Amino acid sequence: MEFMVLRRANQSTERGEQPPALEPGVFLRPSTEAVRLTRRDGVWSQSTGPFPPKELIAGFTLVEAASREDVIEQVRWWPLFDSGAVYEIRDPGCAGECHSFDERGTVLGNVPQRDVALTRYVVFLRSDVEAEADLIPPPEVIDRMNDTNEAGVRARVLLAGSGLRGTATGARVHFANSKTTVVDGPFTEVKELIAGYWMVQAASREDAIGWAQGYPYPHPGDLTLEIREACERLEHREFTPEMRAAEERLRAELLEAGLRGALAKKNRGL
Repeated sequence: MEFMVLRRANQSTERGEQPPALEPGVFLRPSTEAVRLTRRDGVWSQSTGPFPPKELIAGFTLVEAASREDVIEQVRWWPLFDSGAVYEIRDPGCAGECHSFDERGTVLGNVPQRDVALTRYVVFLRSDVEAEADLIPPPEVIDRMNDTNEAGVRARVLLAGSGLRGTATGARVHFANSKTTVVDGPFTEVKELIAGYWMVQAASREDAIGWAQGYPYPHPGDLTLEIREACERLEHREFTPEMRAAEERLRAELLEAGLRGALAKKNRGL
């Protein structure tokens, strides 16, 4: 099974600091360079960042896991120096027969081709009540989306894209020093959630905006998009001996806490 893991933004990522996990993954530039497109009554308007960190994603990656519980456990063991981080675990895909795609190719066998001369932009479809409810669009709408995706890959514009299921099946892992806590969905702050994304490559942000405004989205009414520039992985400094010792100490504390919890459950007969 595949799961999408999104790293929620905070002040450190908005300063341009990349989280130590999510490798490989997609990292996003701070929202000072972001644009939000709003369509109301068929008319588009734009607003520029920065935006509140709690509304933002700093990066994301796909994770293979046997179950939801397994991916949660994987994320809990990611680098603990990312203190204060929140990782959101979501089921990729969307209601109906819309098809996700990435560097592995599309269902018709078209494989995205990266052009390093172009900039990668991520177009996020921000969630709403309909998306959270996993309402299924009409078949002709889904067909039009799938056709547009296939054409975009063939034209070397689209590199990846996927819907995200509503957060009823999602979870968030919160990091705080040596402790992690897990909060199950659904999450009520709908305007802070993402319903899907596309990664496009374009010569300019204006070109990416033009593509985003022309896409046949699953629901015809009002919607909000967010366009973020992807950035390459920065070279992280090597851990010092002191940092390694601290990492080992934090992991030992986390393991000890987990063992204590398991023993307590056993003693209670759970």
